[in-house]
Amino acid sequence: MPVLDLGEETVGERIARLRKERGYTQIELAERIGTIQALISDYERDKLRLNGEMAVRFALALEVSTDELLGLAGTKAARGKKPSRKILRRMEQIEKLPAAQQALLLKTIDTFIKAAGK
Repeated sequence: MPVLDLGEETVGERIARLRKERGYTQIELAERIGTIQALISDYERDKLRLNGEMAVRFALALEVSTDELLGLAGTKAARGKKPSRKILRRMEQIEKLPAAQQALLLKTIDTFIKAAGK
């Protein structure tokens, strides 16, 4: 039987990374999959192994395939990254600001992005 190479990242580490990329807290992810925060923590620390049902629940909540969740498919970066919920929430808050404040904030953001690109 061939050796299965799942990469450097454990399933728990992958769950934690995907959760953070999406901008979810452990509590928010627990609510999305119908469990409690303590179990999310245990999965992320590899104290619990995923069964089939939980793998599907995590995959649906994190908007990835079960293959990606288990480390059997290409990474999200290879397919194009979705913005995190944290960024999307901030964008919604920016859109509620008056136009002058939006323009000033966007100018500030553009300055940071330009400086980071150097």
